[in-house]
Amino acid sequence: MVFLSRHDKGHRLSPTDINYRANIDVLKRAGVTDLVSLSACGSYKQELPPGTFVLVDQFVDRTFNRQTSFFGTGCVAHVSMAHPVSPLLQDRIAAAAAREGIKMVRGGTYVCMEGPQFSTYAESMTYKGLGYSVIGMTNLPEAKLAREAELCYATVAMVTDFDCWHPDHDAVTVQDIIAVLSANADKAKALVARLARDFPREHEPCPIGSDRALDTALITAPEARDKKLLKKLDAVAGRVLKAKR
Repeated sequence: MVFLSRHDKGHRLSPTDINYRANIDVLKRAGVTDLVSLSACGSYKQELPPGTFVLVDQFVDRTFNRQTSFFGTGCVAHVSMAHPVSPLLQDRIAAAAAREGIKMVRGGTYVCMEGPQFSTYAESMTYKGLGYSVIGMTNLPEAKLAREAELCYATVAMVTDFDCWHPDHDAVTVQDIIAVLSANADKAKALVARLARDFPREHEPCPIGSDRALDTALITAPEARDKKLLKKLDAVAGRVLKAKR
């Protein structure tokens, strides 16, 4: 088991300032195969009140100031993001929650905004009208990078507020969020501990191929690939780069 705090100790980093590529790269180097994201978020649905845990299965990317790929000039790759969450990993999380008596809602769309400011009322109403379930600031490009690194990925979205669309919650404050986060802390710890106890020792093949995402993703001809970039990709894409040399 490996734990990594996105925002650093003491919450020093804003969502934009997090080095998502470094985080995923170091997890891959540490031997991680399955990545469970624990994330605070706002809710767009009355039936998902603060304190609810949601296993989202889709993402919408509204970020604009982040490095979103390990690949680029010198080595281009296109991975599929049609199904960004590994269903088998979700099954494991749901089972752990059930055994600990933690209520968890499965399914929903997470829209990721840039931040660090919270939504305007117009944005909140737009996303609610589009049928999204929750909003956060950290799961993208994290989910995309996890797919490029062939890690199975799943999110436990912990609802802390109703964003600003709700007539009884017209302003989101850090104090309110921290209060709910603190209340959720024991549940989150119990969930992770149970998941760790029950998780299989050997990696289970992903039914949607998350762990083989690069098999057909590389498009740059071997002779045209940039050697400096390839060196940086030794952990993320080493499996396929070695096989195709």
